[in-house]
Amino acid sequence: MRSEQKRKKRAWLIGAIVVFLALIGTYVFSVYYKLQQTMNEMHEPIERERSDKRPDALSFTEKQPISILLIGVDERKNDRGRADSLIVITVNPKKQSMEMLSIPRDTRTMIVGKGKEDKINHSYAFGGVEMTLATVEQFLDIPIDYYIKVNMESFKDIVDAVGGVTVNNSFAFEYEGESFPKGEITLNGEKALKYTRMRYDDPRGDFGRQDRQKQVIEAIIKKGASFSSLANYNDILEAIGKNIKTNLTFEEMKQIQANYKEARHHIEQLHMQGQGKKIDGIYYLVVPEEERTAISQRLKTHLEM
Repeated sequence: MRSEQKRKKRAWLIGAIVVFLALIGTYVFSVYYKLQQTMNEMHEPIERERSDKRPDALSFTEKQPISILLIGVDERKNDRGRADSLIVITVNPKKQSMEMLSIPRDTRTMIVGKGKEDKINHSYAFGGVEMTLATVEQFLDIPIDYYIKVNMESFKDIVDAVGGVTVNNSFAFEYEGESFPKGEITLNGEKALKYTRMRYDDPRGDFGRQDRQKQVIEAIIKKGASFSSLANYNDILEAIGKNIKTNLTFEEMKQIQANYKEARHHIEQLHMQGQGKKIDGIYYLVVPEEERTAISQRLKTHLEM
C-alpha cells in the first residue's frame, strides 16, 4: 500500500514537472517569437560601401571590438528632422567594457557628401543615416560598424516599458513644469524625456544635457537586462519596435548578446571639449585638433586598432 502511494506521489511530481517545463517552454518560445518579430520590424539596412577604416568583416565569435552610433532624432510628419543627439558606443568584450562618447550637436566639421563645414547634426537632415555615419567616421577617424536610430519624442515609451529608471541628478532644476531634485531620482517616461532635454539652465550647457542622456541610456540598458523586466517583455518589445531602427540583423543581435553582454557592467563616459564661436552669425562648437585627435586615439585603443 505504502509502495503504491509512493508511486502515485512520484507520478504526480513527474507530471507537475512536465507541466511546469511545458509552460516554461511555451513562455520562452513566445518571448523568442515576439523578439524575432520585433527585430525584423526594427531592421533598416542602409546602402553604403564597406568602410575603408574597417576593410575586413567582423567576427563576433572572435570577440572583436565593435562600434555603434546611437542617433537620437526629433522626427515629425513629412520632415526628416535633425539629429538631436549623437552618441558613439564602443564595445570591447575582452576588456568587458563599453565607452560612450557624446558628440555635441553644434560641433563644426566637414559634412561628407556636401563638401562644406557645418554643424555635425545637420548631416542627418542633409543625407539621413548614411551621411551621418560617413561624417562621424571622418570626424573621429574610426569605423562605425552599426547604427541605432531612436525617435526621441517616443523615447518615453521605452522608459515606461522597463518600469521607469533611476538616475543620480547632479543639481536641482525645473523644466517644463517638472521638478528634478538633486540626488537619486526615479523617472517615468515623460519625466525622463524632459530630464534629457533641458540644457539652457545647465551650467555646463549641452555637455550637461549629454551626460543626462547617457545616464538614462545606461539605466535603460541595466534595467532592460534585469530579470524583473521579463514580466514586461511584451511592452518593452512593442516600444522598441515602434521607436528604434538599426542595420543590425536578428542573427547579429543574438551573436552580440552571446559574446558581448558582460561589457554592459563597465560603462565609461567620455567627454569632448570645445569652444563656442560664432561664424557668419551662426553658433558652432569648435573642437581643437589636439582634442579631436586625443579622443580618436582613445576610441581606437578601445577598438584595438
